[in-house]
Amino acid sequence: MEYRRFGRLNWSVSALGFGCMRLPTTKRGSKERIDEPEAIRMIRHAIDNGVNYIDTAYPYHEGKSEVVLGKALRDGYRDKVRVATKSPVWDIKRGSDFDKYLDEQLSRLRMDSVDFYLFHGLGKDRWRNVVLKHGLLKRAEAALDDGRIRHIGFSFHDDFKTFKEIVDGYAHWDFCQIQYNYMDIKSQAGTRGLKYAASKGLGVVIMEPLLGGRLANPPKDIKSLLRAGSTPHSASDLALQWLWTQPEVSVVLSGMSTMAQVKGNLRSAEKSGIGSMGKRDQVLVDRIRVKYLEKVPIGCTRCMYCMPCPNGVDIPGNFELYNQGFIHEDMKTSRTTYARFFDEKERAGSCKNCKECEEKCPQKLPIPELMAKVHAELSKK
Repeated sequence: MEYRRFGRLNWSVSALGFGCMRLPTTKRGSKERIDEPEAIRMIRHAIDNGVNYIDTAYPYHEGKSEVVLGKALRDGYRDKVRVATKSPVWDIKRGSDFDKYLDEQLSRLRMDSVDFYLFHGLGKDRWRNVVLKHGLLKRAEAALDDGRIRHIGFSFHDDFKTFKEIVDGYAHWDFCQIQYNYMDIKSQAGTRGLKYAASKGLGVVIMEPLLGGRLANPPKDIKSLLRAGSTPHSASDLALQWLWTQPEVSVVLSGMSTMAQVKGNLRSAEKSGIGSMGKRDQVLVDRIRVKYLEKVPIGCTRCMYCMPCPNGVDIPGNFELYNQGFIHEDMKTSRTTYARFFDEKERAGSCKNCKECEEKCPQKLPIPELMAKVHAELSKK
């Protein structure tokens, strides 16, 4: 295993982190449940091979991810790793809810303290109207003082302007977690956010390095580029190495569902390193990105001139989600994200057809018409 700096902290983190959002499952009746023996075997195999950062969250696997992780870390494994979990910000209605959920999570994990505690899925609304409104930073600091958590951070889903506002809005962040991969260089926090957070001394945890698995299973025309290249990388290895070559990246999380994925990612991590990706591979990634972008059905450039929407709709975010589902031939993942991470007022279905955005759009997109199309597709069950 290769290890990297974790921001300003005096600690080295494994290049690969284990994300517990997509643990193996078995079907019992109509419900899918975690295959506990296999999940525990996979987590322990990763730790035995040098992984020292494990990530979970309150809602993963309907609340069972934290429970299974707690079981996996018995028998001395807890001492070998640092554990991250997340506060369900969307469910917090008052300050005391922060402590209620934290205490419940510690009970699930069977731990007295969690190493890294994140405010989960922050965007402008949750930052301003939950974290700040209910004084949750003070609550987190109190949990630091009494030892229930050791480091405060946040995970993020919004635009760069909001990311910068959150980073600058609290002087004691130790780390953050962003969605980042070679297709997201200008989306959400993007490359600018990665570099900005690192410049402030934050450890930067990368989630969705394979864009929910999409980059690991590319369409035929992308596969032909990979075959034609001089690189020996698989699609997933190329995407991971692209991240690890960047010095601002602290740890790359992978939500692994099979032992084969664990072993494959461990092999990739062994080859990782800052500046390790050669020019040929960089050019190949650029060609693949261009090929994907040629398939984009809605020509939104995320210039943000349409924002803010008077009705609260996240216009560029909706377009991006629809485009991703289309170009990666995976609308199912986009629908899941739409339902899970977009507040109702942010969804395309909240468009009131006021057409203010149309007047501002440099691309002259028929935005209300497209919003109806996007909502019809992303709201399908």
